[in-house]
Amino acid sequence: MKTRFLYLTLIIVISVMHWSCEKYLEEKPNKRISTPDKLSDLQGILDNYAVMNGQYPSAGETSADDYYLNDASWSSSTERQRNLYLWQKYDVTTADWNPPYKVIFNANLIIETIPTLKLSDAEQTQANVIKGQALFLRSFYHLAVVQLFATTYNNTNAASQLGIPLKLVSDVEAKSVRPNLAETYAQILADVKAAVRLLPNVSKAKYLATKPAAWALLARTNLLMGNYQDAALYADSCLQVSSTLIDYNSVSTTATIPFAQFNDEVIYDCRTAVASVLAQTKAKVDPVLYASYASNDLRKTVFFKKNTDATYAFKGNYTGLSTAVFFSGMATDEVLLIRAECKARLGLLGAAAGDLNTLLSKRYKTGTFSPYTFTNQAAALSTVLLERRKELLFRNLRWPDLKRLNQEPAQAITLSRTIKQVVYTLKPGDIRYVLPIDKTAIQLSGMEQNP
Repeated sequence: MKTRFLYLTLIIVISVMHWSCEKYLEEKPNKRISTPDKLSDLQGILDNYAVMNGQYPSAGETSADDYYLNDASWSSSTERQRNLYLWQKYDVTTADWNPPYKVIFNANLIIETIPTLKLSDAEQTQANVIKGQALFLRSFYHLAVVQLFATTYNNTNAASQLGIPLKLVSDVEAKSVRPNLAETYAQILADVKAAVRLLPNVSKAKYLATKPAAWALLARTNLLMGNYQDAALYADSCLQVSSTLIDYNSVSTTATIPFAQFNDEVIYDCRTAVASVLAQTKAKVDPVLYASYASNDLRKTVFFKKNTDATYAFKGNYTGLSTAVFFSGMATDEVLLIRAECKARLGLLGAAAGDLNTLLSKRYKTGTFSPYTFTNQAAALSTVLLERRKELLFRNLRWPDLKRLNQEPAQAITLSRTIKQVVYTLKPGDIRYVLPIDKTAIQLSGMEQNP
């Protein structure tokens, strides 16, 4: 009976969540929402992997430069994906706008329900962990949305740039407004800092947040903000507890899916449904990127498979499920690279080299890797950033990396794509790096649209 009740409760909650997805952001229906009334119900919501860990948006990966399409693949794709691929303004972005807010809705529902429950001391401890996981999710998905629908964070103008709607209550009548970018990031940081105080070092599954996951999220967020000292400190906190790396010498280079789900490097598991343009049958890995891997770099065979036309497709997915989803969570390699980049930027070249060598010693054929030593800061940073791109491709990290690095003349690049003999370009700082908010959300809420 208890199992049946929990199942029915989850069905109600998830059904309400889907019903109210758009309304949560825009409309004001006069309906009361049934809520769960037990800690086990709340934990059941968190345990719904497909709903809570499968809503990461894919538009950034579709727009990024780690792959290209031929004319036939582009022509056979949806209008939305064709426009994203060529960086054309297109305001039907429901598939990237609504799903993250579904998770945020559930997170708020959990946070608001906990104080209404009569709990024993032992239950309160469990409730604190559940609240921490909900706060983490709210922060994690707000950060995902802001990478697509707002400009890059910069301390000099963040207070004058538009952020994204911050949903901090589950009330569907709450009006959607856009705070400034400084306020947006401040809330993201506040949520994850509150979460880290409540979370355990380990959880029963890697799809549930932990202290290391929260520290990793703080490191990622501060890196995106250009707060390199803080990012390095949070990355260090994470790595003090969770630092396992996979030795790629133990990974099959011929396997269709080389990595297991929840593998040893995964700190927090999340996934993105792969847009059709990113399917292995369509997306061809950028040949310059592929050529950047040394012959004794195991990633060259673990990450890629050769197509019949001598191009390459990506297969090095940390989801361990299938090629239909991309890993969008956090793993040890990302955190190590965050710390390496920050150390390079802070002039700590020995520490930067140490972190990079720790990672790459597990990526090259045994006995073939020559450790780096850095004497020049610019060269150290360029090397770390190149390895970041080679290690973290197709994880929804390249688009925000392009946006933040384009603020630095030494790192800025112009992207180009050719379809039907027409060349399309995207220059650093172009307004098209900020996607239009879904037009339905704008029409119903009255929020200001992006340029």
